[in-house]
Parts: sequence; C-alpha cells; structure tokens
Amino acid sequence: MKTIIEPFKIKSVEPIYFTTREQRAIILKEAHYNPFLIHASEVLIDLLTDSGTSAMSSNQWAGIMQGDESYAGSTSFFHFESTIQEITGMPVIIPTHQGRASEKILFSIVGGKGKYIVSNTLFDTTRANIEFSGATGVDLICEEGKYPTIPAPFKGNMDIEALKTFIAEKGAENIPLCMMTITNNSGGGQPVSMQNIREAKAVCSSYGIPLFIDACRFAENAYFIKLRESGYSEKSIPEIVCELFSYADGCTMSAKKDAFANIGGFIAMHSEQLAQQCRNMLILTEGFPTYGGLAGRDLEAISIGLREVMDEHYLQYRIRSVEYLTNQLITAGVPVMQPAGGHAIYLDAKKFLAHIPVHQYPGQALVGALYLHGGIRGVEIGSLMFGKYNEQQQLIPAQQELVRLAIPRRVYTQSHIDYVAEVIIEVYQERAKIKGLRIVEEAPMLRHFTAKLTPIVS
Repeated sequence: MKTIIEPFKIKSVEPIYFTTREQRAIILKEAHYNPFLIHASEVLIDLLTDSGTSAMSSNQWAGIMQGDESYAGSTSFFHFESTIQEITGMPVIIPTHQGRASEKILFSIVGGKGKYIVSNTLFDTTRANIEFSGATGVDLICEEGKYPTIPAPFKGNMDIEALKTFIAEKGAENIPLCMMTITNNSGGGQPVSMQNIREAKAVCSSYGIPLFIDACRFAENAYFIKLRESGYSEKSIPEIVCELFSYADGCTMSAKKDAFANIGGFIAMHSEQLAQQCRNMLILTEGFPTYGGLAGRDLEAISIGLREVMDEHYLQYRIRSVEYLTNQLITAGVPVMQPAGGHAIYLDAKKFLAHIPVHQYPGQALVGALYLHGGIRGVEIGSLMFGKYNEQQQLIPAQQELVRLAIPRRVYTQSHIDYVAEVIIEVYQERAKIKGLRIVEEAPMLRHFTAKLTPIVS
C-alpha cells in the first residue's frame, strides 16, 4: 500500500517555540498541573483539542473576505443556511457562536428538574448544560465500548436494549430528548453505525421521543460507516451523511470540528415550534437569528468548510493519520484505545499508570508527564473531568480513565506525529516514576478547565 500523503499544500506557517525539560517543570508547576492553564506559546505540540484549532483552506480565507456583516438578513447567513439544509435535510437552521451555545439554548428549553437526556455518551459541556438545567444526563454506551484496548468496529454505539429498559423505567414523558454523539468523543472517538442510529430512531419514535445528533464529527463518522459497515462501501460520503441525518429530528454542531472553522456552531431541526423557542433565547443570549453571535465572515468559512470536510481524499488521510499513530503505540505495547478513532488517540491511563489509584487521577498525572517529557499538551477524560462526589465527599470515579490527544485538522505533519509517538513511548517506559495528584482547588461544574492540583508526595 502506497503512502497516504496529505491532500493539501502548506501555504502559510507559524513558528513552534521550543522549551527545555527544566523550563517545562517550572511551567507545569506554575500551571498547577493543569494543561488548560499553560500558555499556548509554551506548548510544543498542542493536542489539547481539535476544536477551533484546524487550518482553514485558501477557499475559506477567500470566503472570509466576502463575508456580509449586515446585522439582519446577511447574504452570508443564507449561504450558511442553504449549505446546512442541503447536508442535513432539516429546514430550520439557527446559528450560534459555538456548540455549547447550541446546547445551552436547547437544554434550557427541553431540560429541567426530573427530566433525563439519554445518550450513547455525553461530552463534558453537553452534560454540564443538561445538569445546569436541572435535568440528568445518562450514558448508555454499548458493552464493547467499555473496554478501551479490545477492538470492535463501532464502539461508539448506544446500547439499544438499555435504552428500551431506561425508557420503561423512567417513562417517556420524562425523557424529552435522546442525543446521539457521532463520533463518540468521550468514548474514545469511536464511530456509531448506521444500523445503531436507525435502531435508536425506531425506539425513540415508538415512544414519541425526539432523536437529536451531536454532529461535531459527522463526516468522520460517515467515513467509518463507509469503511466498516456492510452495504456502504460504494456509497459516497454525501449519500451516507444524507441517510444519517434522515433519522434525526434535529442536531447541534460545533463547527469548530468538522467544518474546519475557528469559531461557530448551529442548531438544526424540523420542529418550527421548538425552533421558535430557540430563536427567542438566541436573541437574548447570542444575537439576531441571521447571525447568532457570529460575524458574516465566520458564516462563510463554515459554509465552505462543511463541503470540504466531505472530500474522501481528505477523510482517508485524516482517519489514516490517527491510525498511523495508534499502530505505532500498539507495536510498542502502550495501552491505547483500539481501533483508532477519528480525531484523536486515547491512552488508557488506568493501565498505563496501574500503580496510581483512580482517586489520585492517573489521567491527569499522565497528561502532566507528556508535557514535562516532550512539551505535548493533551487532556484527561476520566475522573477529573467526569468524576463526582457522594454524600461523604468521596470520589465516584468515571467509567474510564483516558487521556485524549486530539489532532487538529490539516495542522501537523508526519514528522510531528512521529515525535508524539516517540514521547509517549518514552514516558511509558519510565511510567513507574510518575506520581498521582490531588486537587487543591476546584469549581463546582466543569472543574477540569480551572482545577488546581499538586503531586502526592509519598
């Protein structure tokens, strides 16, 4: 098999600033062992997130210059609207400044005390917006999705039988919405099969529960369906995407992922009644419905990016580059999520640092070690991000202890990825030296963004 090359040429570059291990030790301590508190200029390879960190194309930059900044009825909005209508088949399109703004609006309306939002797996801001409304977010990941290092083709799937059982127990009247996250970010960037989406839709329809899709990485998920699911190998990505959205009553999206944009998002749906409620809140919090907190230039960039992301040459390169890094780590014996996900690699911190108990946050300890050793910034997806406390203030750990290294789109080259692999493997070889952490300061919600920690001295 020939080398899969980047399907683009580099037209503009920005410098990377190098630091020594000694400098990084000081930086990490001053950041209280939290990568979110490290200055970007002090990071060598930034894999904290793939959200808003992608490189835009020359066509997107050209579109930015054509952005119509009219307050109401912007030409750029109608480009944005028609593109999303064509891709999703949904008539109502509401722009927002990013994905969590879409979630805030949606769940403020459908959520509330005593309500449950069920999902394959909710990501951090989605869950926070659900809980802020007073509702409860419930993850119903399939059984194979609970074992990071055991391969399966669609580990992002929802457990359909668990969905049926949960609805029967809680009552459909208490479940205003089912949210399918594609790809499943908290579950290791793993895809959801078309069959699973179809089955979830059938169950939801039988109870009158709307099915929404968290569509941040819809194109990556569609490419996995093409590769792995029977009956789709000869279908184009736009055809697969069209079918995927046909099962949904609505969707939210952060355009900072699979639209290559630096900012932006939207809500799309079929219900005009729900849309009117969303628009009313949009005007209060985001802006007029034809700009929704975005500049016209951003609306143009998103419109172009949503079409570019469905190019199969790009998707082949994108998925293969993540698989390339995953395979290097598997060969070295590093415990990593298998098979490779779409946008990131996920290290199994519980196995990687088996000597650190979960209440000492092994994922966060591993994040710090990667930065200290090689200047790589990642993020913990484990008990710091998702852990809760019981009535005795004891930690209720997350289901998994993962470290996500999210790869920005069209930003890093193969040599950067080879360097990342080298650093991870070297840290794994020296893992016995890594110590656990304890929290010294935390916020009541989304604590991982601002928490301060310190090493545990034995």
